[in-house]
Parts: sequence; structure tokens; C-alpha cells
Amino acid sequence: MTVRVSWRKRWGAVAAFALALMAAAPSHAQNRDFSAWLDGVRRDAAAAGISQATIDTALTGLEPLERVIEQDRKQPEFTQTLWTYLDRSVTTGRIERAQRLLAENRPLLDRVYARYGVQPRFLVAFWGLESNFGEHTGGYSVIQALATLAFDPRRGAFFRTQLIDALKIIDEGSITVADMSGSWAGAMGQLQFIPSTFVNYAVDFDGDGRRDIWSNLPDIFASAANFLGNVGWRGDETWGREVRLPADFDWELANLKKRKPIAEWQRLGVRRADGSDLPRADISGAIIAPMGHGGPVFLVYRNFNAILTWNRSILYAVAVGYLADRIAGKGELTAERPANEQPLRRTEIEEIQALLAGLGFNPGDADGIAGSRTRVALKAFQRQANLIADGYPSIEVLEGLRRVTAQKATAN
Repeated sequence: MTVRVSWRKRWGAVAAFALALMAAAPSHAQNRDFSAWLDGVRRDAAAAGISQATIDTALTGLEPLERVIEQDRKQPEFTQTLWTYLDRSVTTGRIERAQRLLAENRPLLDRVYARYGVQPRFLVAFWGLESNFGEHTGGYSVIQALATLAFDPRRGAFFRTQLIDALKIIDEGSITVADMSGSWAGAMGQLQFIPSTFVNYAVDFDGDGRRDIWSNLPDIFASAANFLGNVGWRGDETWGREVRLPADFDWELANLKKRKPIAEWQRLGVRRADGSDLPRADISGAIIAPMGHGGPVFLVYRNFNAILTWNRSILYAVAVGYLADRIAGKGELTAERPANEQPLRRTEIEEIQALLAGLGFNPGDADGIAGSRTRVALKAFQRQANLIADGYPSIEVLEGLRRVTAQKATAN
């Protein structure tokens, strides 16, 4: 049977295909703009003392990579709960492998600990979470990825600095242009260091003349430890611990900025997860509840803040500490996982923000990210509604906001 297609449909298909090609390929004007912009990078690199040979090798023929921009603009559909994050990051297989690798590399890790004061189990935990022990370091050209992001206006200034630092790393002989691979955002090697972190903290621990975080375990572990030591890591302290709160706990105190001595938390009724007393130690900590009152609660110390300097995600920092504990043979979290756990969609976070704004609170922009302003506004709503004011956005909170908004609309 012959299927006849009208000329309008045929022309429409051709036009759509042509438009797709135009969108996929950069225009001549874009190419000219990038070329002119790259000339400025060349001048900056030369002013920074980078050799002309490195500049030519790294930047000649360079073009922006559309896949990098796509990754930068990609937003997850769902937010992650602590439980869903730990499901992916602290698996039984990863714990067992980490324990084997810790044993295999114990002499090296002990030497690094003696020099920098970072406990071996934590270094292995970072290694596991950052690259799955070197298996997943990213397949993007770091130079091309950074140039693409630096040319893009969204965060151009930051990535331009990273691009210059990446050229410095090549110029010093630590890696070649061809071998400098990493993530779409320019994070490199088994530690996923960005170039500025490498420049400031990577070390040549084995003395072979190169700082190698791609394949050299002495440099990998020592570079991680050097960075952590410089951002406040304490080798005589742990990261934190799961705790139990009293029924009358003041949720305004659950805040990283509200640090108190352990003895004071003990006086306020905070206990270890098994109900026993907190340790007697002359250190301070803060209470965090990544899932609000319905999830695990932690008393975290100075090393937790150092982990946050590495990665600003609370979930990541808890995962590092929890994985390090599991490597050392400690047990699972004691808090019960809710049977009706339901991660929120970004659109639902946006709805929470819009409803809060409509009720006279100030959650900031409805961007689908529950940042500090949103959580402050949410706490204010919870207090007004006689709810536990933990500031955690949940499906129950969303439903409560919907009810209050509907009641207000009916009353008007």
C-alpha cells in the first residue's frame, strides 16, 4: 500500500529537521564569539606565566561542548531524602570493598595519617564516594569542559579561573592535555578535585616529581589529607554520631550554626542513639536533622564542617561520616525508615514556596530548592500551625499548606 504524504507535511518535516540541525550546531557568529573570547583567555594565561607551548597545545582548535551545557542546565526531577541518598552511596558492596582496600593500603594510609592527621577510614570513604575507588573519574576533556562553562555567562567568571588553573597544572607537568580527563564540571581524578583545589592542595607524596591524583595512590591519599588538614580537620576527633532527642527539644537549636559543648547537649536531654549518655569530651557540636523530626538526627563536630568544605551538601557529609563508620565496623543507623517515605518533586518544592509566599511568609524565589530562606519561612509556618518546627519540606507539610491556603480562600 502506498502512503501519500502531503507537501505540507513533507515540508514541515524538512523544516523541523533543519531547525534541529541549526540548534545542534553552533552558528558562525557563535564560533566567532568563542574564538574572540578564547583570545582573551590566551592573554590571561600568558599573563599568569603559562608557557606559550602549553597555551597552544591546550587551546588550539578548542570548541565549546554542547553536552556540558546540557548537563549544567539539567535539574533532577525529584529531591533526595537522606535514605535515598544513602541507598546509593553507602551500599553493602561499597562498605566491604572499602574495608578490603583499607587493609591493602594500610601502611601507606598510616604514613599519610602520621603526616597530615586524617584517619585512614575517612580517606577511603572520600575515595569511595568521589570515584568509587578510582573507577568513575569522568570521561570529559577538562580543558574543553571548563572552556565551555567559562564561555557560558551563567558562571563564567568562576570557570574562567578554573580554566587558567587547569592550564597551570598542565604547564607544571603533572598531566598532559590529552590525559586531563574529568567530569563535565571539570572535577578531576580519583578525588574529583577542581583545578583550584589541585593547585592549592595536591601534593607529590612519593617524590616522583609529579602531583598525580589520577593514578598515584600516595598522591591521591596525601592530597585529600592535605586539603582536609588545611580546612580544619582534627585527627583526634570523629565526624559526629547519631543521637536521640528529648520529647521537648527546641527545634530552633537544630542548626549547624548553634554549636554547644557536648556537656550542654547532655544537660538538654540529648543522648546517644541507644539512649546512653553522650561521651565526656571537651569539644562542641551542632544538632542536624537532614529529614526533620521524622528521620535520623546527628550531633556533628568540627570534622563535619571540614567535609562540608569539600562538598556543601549535608547529605554528602553525612554519607562520608556514615561510610567511614561502617568501614570501621560500626552498625547501621537506628532511626526507623518511614514506610511512606516519599521524595518530593522539584515542582512540589516550588509549590511549597509559592504557598508560603501566598500566606505572607518569605521563602525566596520559587526555584524548587529548599534553601535556608525556604526553611526559615517553613519553620515560621509550622510554629503558627502548632506543628513541630523542623523546617523540613515533606508531603505532609505540602498537604498542610494546601489546606490552610484553601481555608483562607474560603474565608475570603
